[in-house]
Amino acid sequence: MSELEQAGVPRRATLKDVAREAGVSQSTTSRALSGEGYVAAGVRQRVLDAAEALGYVPHAMARSLRKQDSRTIGVLVSDLRNAFYADLAAGIAARARREGYTMMLVDDQGSTEAEMDAARAFVATRVAGVIVTPLSGDVSAYLMRQHIPVIEADRQFSEGHADAVIIDNAGVARRMTDHLIDLGHRRIALFIDETTWTTGGERAAGYRRSLEESGIEADPALVIAAGWDADGARRSAIDILARRDHPTAIFAANNLLAEGVWRATNDLGLRIPDDVSVVSFDDSEWMSMVNPGITAVAQDAVALGETALDRLLVRIANPSADPQRIVLEAQVLPRGSTAAPRA
Repeated sequence: MSELEQAGVPRRATLKDVAREAGVSQSTTSRALSGEGYVAAGVRQRVLDAAEALGYVPHAMARSLRKQDSRTIGVLVSDLRNAFYADLAAGIAARARREGYTMMLVDDQGSTEAEMDAARAFVATRVAGVIVTPLSGDVSAYLMRQHIPVIEADRQFSEGHADAVIIDNAGVARRMTDHLIDLGHRRIALFIDETTWTTGGERAAGYRRSLEESGIEADPALVIAAGWDADGARRSAIDILARRDHPTAIFAANNLLAEGVWRATNDLGLRIPDDVSVVSFDDSEWMSMVNPGITAVAQDAVALGETALDRLLVRIANPSADPQRIVLEAQVLPRGSTAAPRA
């Protein structure tokens, strides 16, 4: 009896325990459980019964190392508190399960240090490949140096080097800004979290392109770096909406910024869309529950995850293929939060 068992701590059954219970050698037990190699039918059944009785679970990592065939996918996302990333992970998980893979999920919470720690853990556990919403190009470069197939999802840093599955951020942001301009708005504020990633950078580019093509001079004071959460956006929105020359419309570049803007209008007693029109790049459940509802860009994060997993399986099967950039469309959901500006 081991020291743990003597201390009353239960021990997980091992291959040796199963072999002893079945009365056969460990090599025979291994062949019977893996289905590889010859084992008489009666002996195989005896081993399976012993494993069932003991609650034995094979060591998947050791088996993968022996076969050089991992069935685990690493998934690294930025913030599972955000419904977008939770849905993205759900899409990957569902597709992976149907393809016979398990998912190892890590939330780096926006930390580049945590992101690299997770990448090293994925390499150490010999995952078959990794899907990441990268914070920089470093994580993809590291994984590729370790010969781990990698797919960048939602954001792209390694164009020409790694596969990517992203949304048409620039095109959709341009369409949304066009909508506000068509209503007659000329002072349109953009609430943005960042412009160094492809998500924020391309959304800002689409906004600027729409203004330029409409002959509207871009006002740098109307591009608001509103931080990463609803509270920061709320404070910024209160500041700009309290001004005499406040914008007549606000385009929030993600759902958390849109929440902050919406809360600010309530704080100031402003009515949407009578006093200010509001649109959001990301959709969120609350946007269809308030009155009026918030016009939003609905990204299908589940489909994004499914497509990323499909692309990863192609990359695993053909490691030397040229990297592909897959761009998915997003749907604009018109609700009641936009109208022509007051004269």
